[in-house]
Amino acid sequence: MDHGLTRRELIACGLAAGMLSSLSSGAWAARRARNETTMEPKLVTVPQAIPEKVYTTERVGISRQTHDEHLKLWQGYANKTNEIRKALAELEVDPAKANQIYSAIRALKVDLTFAYEGYINHNVYFDTIGGQGGPATGAIADLIQEAYGSFEKWAADFKATGIAGRGWAFLAYDHEEQRVFNYIGDAQNTFPIWNHTVVLALDVYEHAYYLDFQTARAKYIDAYLQVIDWDAVNARLKAALR
Repeated sequence: MDHGLTRRELIACGLAAGMLSSLSSGAWAARRARNETTMEPKLVTVPQAIPEKVYTTERVGISRQTHDEHLKLWQGYANKTNEIRKALAELEVDPAKANQIYSAIRALKVDLTFAYEGYINHNVYFDTIGGQGGPATGAIADLIQEAYGSFEKWAADFKATGIAGRGWAFLAYDHEEQRVFNYIGDAQNTFPIWNHTVVLALDVYEHAYYLDFQTARAKYIDAYLQVIDWDAVNARLKAALR
């Protein structure tokens, strides 16, 4: 006895399978469309050049070559921020697969903080150097005076903070207390303080100064203090206070 399918039955099965496949593909496409609508990644702008004013730091010994090499790292943080944001947008989120030891969502979200903060830190660094340096001016000068008693005491504290930090020193405005403070950052994403705005960022990783000062970080910071752009710092403060 022949238990095989007839030609008509085979055609019917083929049509049914095609319909299921079509429905499945349609559902997937609809879900994909919904995901792309709600999870479209916002990409950061990858810097293409160092701001021209930054190169004026050559007058204090921070060279053009240092900045040009530094640009590659700045671009790297921007590119990785975008890469991770795209990966998160495409990730099929399943709480059952999330895990605090290792999971895709944990790895991506932890590394996003390092990449994005590295991008932001360098944005502030390159925006706020290339100026005349010297004592602070404008509204930031008043806040420094209030918090530290004098510009000289602030500068000494900022230099010590830069020497003590493994990666960064930040001058940030505390929106809660309405005052400024010098903070340490050991890496791109360590020791964030909520409800603060960073208005000045000093990169003390060796790549920021080794070509020019070798291991003499203190000399690099002395040079940096002579090229702070206080107008840019005040512009950031003004934007934060708005």
